[in-house]
Amino acid sequence: MEKYIITTGKNIDLAINAALAELKLERDAVSVEVLENAKSGFLGIGASPAKVKVTYEVPDPKPAEPEPALSAASRKPKKLAPRLEKPLEMPKPPVLPELPKVETVRKEAPKLEKTEQLRKPAPKKDAPKKDAPRREPKPVAPKAPAVPRSFAPVEPGSQEEQVETFLKGLLERMESDAVPHAFRKDDETIGVELTGEDLGAMIGRRGETLDAIQHLANYALNHGASKRTRVTVDAENYRGKREESLRHLARKMAAKVVKYRKNLTLEPMNAYERHVIHATLQDVPNITTYSIGTEPNRRVVVAYEK
Repeated sequence: MEKYIITTGKNIDLAINAALAELKLERDAVSVEVLENAKSGFLGIGASPAKVKVTYEVPDPKPAEPEPALSAASRKPKKLAPRLEKPLEMPKPPVLPELPKVETVRKEAPKLEKTEQLRKPAPKKDAPKKDAPRREPKPVAPKAPAVPRSFAPVEPGSQEEQVETFLKGLLERMESDAVPHAFRKDDETIGVELTGEDLGAMIGRRGETLDAIQHLANYALNHGASKRTRVTVDAENYRGKREESLRHLARKMAAKVVKYRKNLTLEPMNAYERHVIHATLQDVPNITTYSIGTEPNRRVVVAYEK
């Protein structure tokens, strides 16, 4: 069973800490929804604290136990009817005279003629079934096994080799068997594909682990470099599937906003996912989008525009 409390603070973190202190719970045991961001106002005028809604789980109440049955000793004795000194005598029924016996004569019913006799319908004989031509099942072509993608070896001393070397060391520290393959997408972007088994742990919830690996690869490659090169890390085509899911979500939310003319706030997303939402809805009539909050709880608002 879920319950929630609403707390305030100078900023969102202090409001969340106030709720955790009141509930005596850890941050992972609750879910937080930002209701209002803190406003500083002008010279202290119009300032308002941040307000959050903290939801937490509580055990369901136990059903009421049935009341114990009363023991035989605690039951009230039933009142017995008073005993009669003499038993009551029932009157004897009167003796009726015997009636004369009446003989019953049975008359035989007249026999029906053959024409009047009911004729039972003769059972229908099943018509002989013609041998229908047998349809042979169409042969099903076997599915071709998925062909693993092939990657060209990286050139020694290139940026692709630097990214692969860094990620191999990082994955070994993470005790993962995934293998990174770096390739050049364009002049400013290097793509990395992780291959192997059980890559779900490398993707993480909503791609959080994959985003962290990508962030570290970007930092390792661009640290101290004069020109920035963007690194994108993917596994099992998660990025493409996530983009399609975000586009579908954006169109669905936009339809609700136009129907009810009410702004909707989406779940927290990283910068790239927010960019997908903005790009998907930038040409939709009567719809505008903007972001609120601070990282990592920054959200996209889909708003109705007349």
